[in-house]
Amino acid sequence: MRALVTGGRGGIGAAICTLLDDPLVLDLPDFDVGDPDAWRSLEGEFDAAFLNAGTVTGRSDAADLTDEEWQRILRANLDGVVYGTRELAARLMPGGGSIVATASLAGLTSTAFDVAYTATKHAVVGWVRAAAPALAARGIRLNALCPGFVDTPLVELELRGRLDVPLMEPSFVAEAALRVLEDPESGRAWVVQPNRVEPYRFPGVPGPR
Repeated sequence: MRALVTGGRGGIGAAICTLLDDPLVLDLPDFDVGDPDAWRSLEGEFDAAFLNAGTVTGRSDAADLTDEEWQRILRANLDGVVYGTRELAARLMPGGGSIVATASLAGLTSTAFDVAYTATKHAVVGWVRAAAPALAARGIRLNALCPGFVDTPLVELELRGRLDVPLMEPSFVAEAALRVLEDPESGRAWVVQPNRVEPYRFPGVPGPR
């Protein structure tokens, strides 16, 4: 299996890399996932990809969010998934394959600790669900990984002194990511909680009266 991993030098990404055989690791400062030209520069063929790069702002009050913070988190959390999916589908997965995009439980529910993080992770889940059907025609599966709180530097930065829930080890989430990679279905959002890995069941949207 030839795989690439964004954000592969720390946290969940590094844990995923330990489970793979010689993956291509894409991370700052060498590779900016939010730069479309960086993605266009990639060559080769892949049959697995983990679009895992992400960051936080630590802003719970939207009034305090700066332009720079918003652009930074948008590029890391959403643009990297969009550009990565596009280039994989268009050029880098000619034989088909499987893509796992790291979202978060914050992409399935409200997480008031960081409003921008929540917004971008909801967008990742929406992208996965909407893009999956067309990718299926190319033989590519696309699913979202939605972990709860993981013992990583990002969580420490975001929730220092405010969190009173058990933290998952990155290795547990990495194993879940490989399970999602092999999922024969596409367009699903997988919840990853302590001792629990399962696809989320989205409620139906009410129709007209």
